[in-house]
Amino acid sequence: MQAYEFVAKPENGTIPIPKELLDRITSRVKVIVLEANADRLAPTKRGAERKSDLLLRPTLDTSGWKFSRKEANER
Repeated sequence: MQAYEFVAKPENGTIPIPKELLDRITSRVKVIVLEANADRLAPTKRGAERKSDLLLRPTLDTSGWKFSRKEANER
């Protein structure tokens, strides 16, 4: 997989690919959209956080789960 990075402004729901990359891209593409001017979130109780930090932090409520160490380690 080859990665290309560029900045573009969405136009009517589409993201224009720069002309210099159009001839290089010959198959399906995987698109990840990062907002270029939103590097930081508003400050929270724990201080300012990056949006990427929120994606990496799992949010799963396990308070109702009951299992023993033996069950957790069984294979």
